[in-house]
Amino acid sequence: MTSSTPTTQALDGASIDGGLYGDITDFARHTHWLNGPVFAYTSYGVALFAVFMLAGWWIARRKDASVMAAALSAPIAVVLAYVVNDAVKSVFTEPRPCRALPHDFLIEKCPPVNDYAFPSNHTTVAAAAAVALFLVDRRLGAIAALAALLMGASRVYVGAHYPHDVLVALVAGGVVAFVVTWSARRYAAPMVARLRGGALKPLLA
Repeated sequence: MTSSTPTTQALDGASIDGGLYGDITDFARHTHWLNGPVFAYTSYGVALFAVFMLAGWWIARRKDASVMAAALSAPIAVVLAYVVNDAVKSVFTEPRPCRALPHDFLIEKCPPVNDYAFPSNHTTVAAAAAVALFLVDRRLGAIAALAALLMGASRVYVGAHYPHDVLVALVAGGVVAFVVTWSARRYAAPMVARLRGGALKPLLA
């Protein structure tokens, strides 16, 4: 009698919302005038969130130490969100929609086989930055949130992700960023206040 070794079953994204994905990529097929701008944003728009975080630090210089602590923790929150998201990818190993649905319209080049779809790294990073910045300045956070939603939508439009990849990434990135940034506001503020009285004052106040 032989025993078989159980194998890990990858997440079948096409069965979840492959139809909606197809509707969105069909829309992309019929809006060629929009393909270029969306591809540019989905490819390089993540850099915009670095600019937002720099603006958050600048705004925090005029506010109390807890806000500065939040601003300084924003990049940390983004990195941690990315790490968590990448770990989730390795668990679910969902094939990219360009492999499961090869006949659907595609703008972005299909990634390697081991570059999984669920959840979206781009969207996670954008959502984490937006939530972290909302705890620094609500107006800046709202602008970043709109940019994060556009990033998520662009990932589906170019054919890189299913809608559920983006929705889960928005939640995951937001939750990780909230925990990190809220903790920094509460527990790191005294340290920032002390540093404001030293050589780092020009950078922190």
